Amino acid sequence: MTSLTDIHDEYDFLDADDRYRLLIDLGRALEPMPDALKGDATLVRGCSASVWVYPTRLENGALHFLADSNAAITKGIIALVLMTVQDLPPSAITMIDIEALLAPFDLKNQLSSNRTQGIPNMIALIRETAARYAGG
Repeated sequence: MTSLTDIHDEYDFLDADDRYRLLIDLGRALEPMPDALKGDATLVRGCSASVWVYPTRLENGALHFLADSNAAITKGIIALVLMTVQDLPPSAITMIDIEALLAPFDLKNQLSSNRTQGIPNMIALIRETAARYAGG
């Protein structure tokens, strides 16, 4: 799996159109989320596109998230967010500064506000889920 740093190195090198394509490719690479999991309970509120996030717990106690969106670039954004937390213990996820890890991508200035308005809600849902599993 490609690291967040590797993705950023490539992203930083690209022009705006190619950055969109990179995000779309990241979204396409997400593990498929079954349609049965795409419902009101897994819907991220406040996103202009529909975004669903579903946590599963691995045998070692780590959280693994399934996610999808009905918009290609938004799906790439959630893929990028998940790269910061995927398959980590819930207690570790609660300690991660996801915004700081995503800051080098400068998404708010690279993408339209419609595409980025839901990012804080995606992050909040992931943090709340991790806190719940961590017992806090």
